Amino acid sequence: MEGPLPHLLLLVLIFLLHAWRGCCHPQCLDYKPPFEPRQPLVFCKEYSKFGCCDLEKDGEISVRFYKIMENFDHSGYVTCGKYMRSILCQECSPYAAHLYDAEDANTPMRMLPGLCGDYCSEYWHQCRYTLSLLLEDLGSPQQFANLTATIEEDRRRFCDFLVLKDNQYCYPNVVTNAELNANLGFVREDPKGCLELCLQEVANGLRNPVAMIHADDGTHRFFVAEQLGYVWVYLANGSRIDRPFLNLTRAVLTSPWAGDERGFLCIALHPRFTTVRKAYVYYSVSVKKEERIRISEFTLLIHDDNQLDHSSERTILEVVEPASNHNGGQLLFGHDGYLYIFIGDGGRAGDPFGKFGNSQNKSALLGKVLRVDVEDNDNGAPYSIPSDNPFLWEKDARPEVYAYGVRNMWRCSIDRGDPATGRGRGRMFCGDVGQNKYEEVDLIVKGGNYGWRAKEGFSCYDRKLCQNSSLDDILPIFAYPHKLGKSVTGGYIYRGCQMPNLNGLYIFGDFMSGRLMSLKENVTTGEWQYNEICMGTDQTCRFPKLINSYYKYIISFAEDEAGELYFLATGVPSATARAGVIYKIVDPSRRAPPGKCNIKPSPVKIKGKLIHFHPKEEFVINKKPTTTPVPTTTRKTTTTTRTPSRRKPIIIIKPPMPTRKTIRKTPPTTTTPTARKTLQTTRKTTLQTTRKTTRKTPPPPTTTIKATTTIKTTSATTIKPTTTVPTTVQMATTPDTTTPTGYRTTVMTAAMSRIAQSPIVTTPPTRRHGRPLQTPPCTTSQSLTSLQPCPSTTSLTLTSARYLEHPGAFTTPRLPYWNQKPTASDYKPQRPPINTTLLKSQEEKLWLGEKQEIAGEGNQVFKRPRGRGRGRGYKRGRGLRVGSVRLVSADGLSDRGRVEIFIRGEWGTVCDDLFSNKAGTVVCRQLGFTTALAVMKRAALGEADRSVRILLDDVECEGGERSLLECKRSRVGKHNCSHGEDVGVICG
Repeated sequence: MEGPLPHLLLLVLIFLLHAWRGCCHPQCLDYKPPFEPRQPLVFCKEYSKFGCCDLEKDGEISVRFYKIMENFDHSGYVTCGKYMRSILCQECSPYAAHLYDAEDANTPMRMLPGLCGDYCSEYWHQCRYTLSLLLEDLGSPQQFANLTATIEEDRRRFCDFLVLKDNQYCYPNVVTNAELNANLGFVREDPKGCLELCLQEVANGLRNPVAMIHADDGTHRFFVAEQLGYVWVYLANGSRIDRPFLNLTRAVLTSPWAGDERGFLCIALHPRFTTVRKAYVYYSVSVKKEERIRISEFTLLIHDDNQLDHSSERTILEVVEPASNHNGGQLLFGHDGYLYIFIGDGGRAGDPFGKFGNSQNKSALLGKVLRVDVEDNDNGAPYSIPSDNPFLWEKDARPEVYAYGVRNMWRCSIDRGDPATGRGRGRMFCGDVGQNKYEEVDLIVKGGNYGWRAKEGFSCYDRKLCQNSSLDDILPIFAYPHKLGKSVTGGYIYRGCQMPNLNGLYIFGDFMSGRLMSLKENVTTGEWQYNEICMGTDQTCRFPKLINSYYKYIISFAEDEAGELYFLATGVPSATARAGVIYKIVDPSRRAPPGKCNIKPSPVKIKGKLIHFHPKEEFVINKKPTTTPVPTTTRKTTTTTRTPSRRKPIIIIKPPMPTRKTIRKTPPTTTTPTARKTLQTTRKTTLQTTRKTTRKTPPPPTTTIKATTTIKTTSATTIKPTTTVPTTVQMATTPDTTTPTGYRTTVMTAAMSRIAQSPIVTTPPTRRHGRPLQTPPCTTSQSLTSLQPCPSTTSLTLTSARYLEHPGAFTTPRLPYWNQKPTASDYKPQRPPINTTLLKSQEEKLWLGEKQEIAGEGNQVFKRPRGRGRGRGYKRGRGLRVGSVRLVSADGLSDRGRVEIFIRGEWGTVCDDLFSNKAGTVVCRQLGFTTALAVMKRAALGEADRSVRILLDDVECEGGERSLLECKRSRVGKHNCSHGEDVGVICG
């Protein structure tokens, strides 16, 4: 029994390690891969080589940091500055999306990056009250006010809000993990060295798409040819023009049977297409029952830039085909301006024509690369011979021949050259389909002999010819055996802008095996290194619009006007099957810096209609766990893009806090005699504070705060400390006679300066360590012209200058270095608060006919707003409609709380998995609000008691449903979560 146990443990550890490594991937908050900024960052310098910020974003973070640090003296700057900088700079981290829970564009992201537990505890002990400063410019001003006011006092709640459960990817562990950062920014490889790339579906429904080209005219159109004889125009936005660019279906020779090599095989546009307006096509044709290859020239219609004049066809060249296979089929213009034509050896097996075969016979056009000049041919011969063609003066050789000894070259390309150095520009790469053993990739040079039929790949095929010393053949740069594939499809060297890691990589494939492959040149040795390309995992390709699967039969590769690479494949290799798809090749490991690859397509005049593109493949980011949809709901697959909203400063309004019997000394400040006397009176009064709480109704409390504003409160109702009452605050301002110090002082001062504009609701004392704070709440009423007294057993007088230092202000002592300056704001609440707090004991029946329930410590159930605020899911009386919702909160606010839903006669919670802002809006509309301002995950707004069931999970809404039950979701009661994932919403 002892023998196999260590091996089993090892296997388990390996499996867990593999699962851990695949759980996350570098991604920015815009859901795109990280990048290397064009200029080094100045503030978040650690991310200058690779991250998610350019210099502009780095500057924005710097401004935000220094604005926050204006609230600190030197000691506070030294203590808290490092935390502020580190937290703010995580927007630049290459793992920013994971730190902010933003890897899925359909779910809400965190407000701040996820911290590690130890780091969070350290941050809480040193600078806990800076949380509201980090949040003050997020969302609506009141959105997180009471949230920060309560969690800053409780380390557990504070870190529940900030800590990321994934200990490997939280900050700062994600920065210090050597394995995570070892190959960061490079193309990801699986354990076998296979390069992991992803795809984007560009076009579908095509019938054996054999070629895709561009006009190089600034429009960024691309033209796609089908084997059947159609050529279609696609615009830069992906839509297709309904009229074909060319229709040769009546002339093209092909058949529906799979594998037929005949048909429309290629198209090439003149290098100066905008002025010359000519196109050249390569297709199979039958003339008097004789199969031929025809290369023709067409002219663009005068009045339509997206259609050729079918009557303008002019035959450039025709070559008789002795067999129906090995038709070649490539046309392209080189950088020298000449037209290159690639023709197969004539078919059958082993090139049996003549003594040495067609390919080695220079007097035949079959098995050759031809080069002709089609310039200025309107009034003369269809083409002329370039003066430097290699065999122009050789006896019996055809002058068109540029290279020979090729078998059946399928798909060739011209290297654009390195974008920076131009190295490699003009090189011509071709895939040459083999016979029985090998497929090869060749680099075409003038006058070259590529060995067929003497050689196949690097090996001899015809031994007599192979041993001929005059062969002088050029070996391929790469050849692979038929165990990897049996029909090579030549590709392109990547020279685009969007994926810098792929620069210089030759990407090609195999039609039969469906294998994607790559070659990378060693500049020093001239050798080419092979790497297979495989599809990235779901996690690797978890970016918007990306997929990680494709149809097997790779027909062709293509390059768009910007240099990005594509390949054309089909699931059914028949000229009549609409199974063809065009895929864009995407490297998810690194992208170009923002702004570097921007293109502005030139306008295109359209005649006819546009057919908009709709992808058929499911995006990786939309792949969901198996759920049971509601039969009446039709789910649409969409990609949601967050639109950043205008941010306003958040005002943190603290509730009246219980006073302490011990007074912490405050540093001396310059005050007027009146202010100094007031402060002494305050301290004396504070020592006389009574903190007893009884079941009897105590005298109404009075709280007087002398700051820039004097507030007097009045209360007529006494309730238990865990229950909140509505508080209406009105105030009149008086001149401040002291110099404000302390970060909280400014928050209160700024808040009081705004209260006169509209009523606000302040939060009550909160529980601490499981016990309620014992300061009784007080309903406050104040006017701009008069102040109403509020009798109380507690009198609290504070000066604005020493609000933080006053012993009765907070339940925990403040660090001495907070020094926030008052700031002005013109904030006006968009919606007046609604009094929805329970006014009676827990035994009182709710308006809905349901008893008040305590779901967890300090949680309260709120009444629904009457009148216009009533949702459609409620009835008067004792009955509740199935699907009714409520927000359960400990903070006494009606517009936020944990979401609970009524199903099967009981209230239960909803898990935050897949729960988006659209689902939150459904909840808020049921409760009479307009929308959901934020969706709070990980029980940020309260965790239900174990006695409360979890009723819904994996909820996905479109936003228009009447209740969560109409959304796509799991079955009622079926879930894979805990109450630690109870979802909450903030409505507005």
